[in-house]
Amino acid sequence: MTLRLRPHHLLCMLTYAGTGYTPAFTANMSAVVPRLGAGEEIEIVAGPDDICAPLLSEREPHCHRCSVIERDAAAAREVGALLGLAVAPGLRFCLDAPRIARLRQAFAAETIRSACRGCEWDQLCRAAAQAGFAQTALTPL
Repeated sequence: MTLRLRPHHLLCMLTYAGTGYTPAFTANMSAVVPRLGAGEEIEIVAGPDDICAPLLSEREPHCHRCSVIERDAAAAREVGALLGLAVAPGLRFCLDAPRIARLRQAFAAETIRSACRGCEWDQLCRAAAQAGFAQTALTPL
């Protein structure tokens, strides 16, 4: 199968450690992240993706906010430059251990983190990176 991801979730998956917006979101993220680590194909999408799914039933899901769309644009630029890919809707690719390592190194160095500005999870993600991603769920095969 192919996992549909919006660009800023390429950053969120790096530091995910079992915490989320709601129990349904957390359960979904806990199911999706191992699939990414196993190298399942990713398709970049605009707007809500397979990670957002549990939040879409909310009255005003944050998935549609301008700030989230801006996060996607920033993440697409920075991750694309780092990986040498045009990160845009329709792009399909897989993550492997070397790509995950490059993403983690750049995230920890804060060179691909402009999308994180103003995010409520910023401090949690910063702490995960500073701890060497030791407690995170993404484990590349």
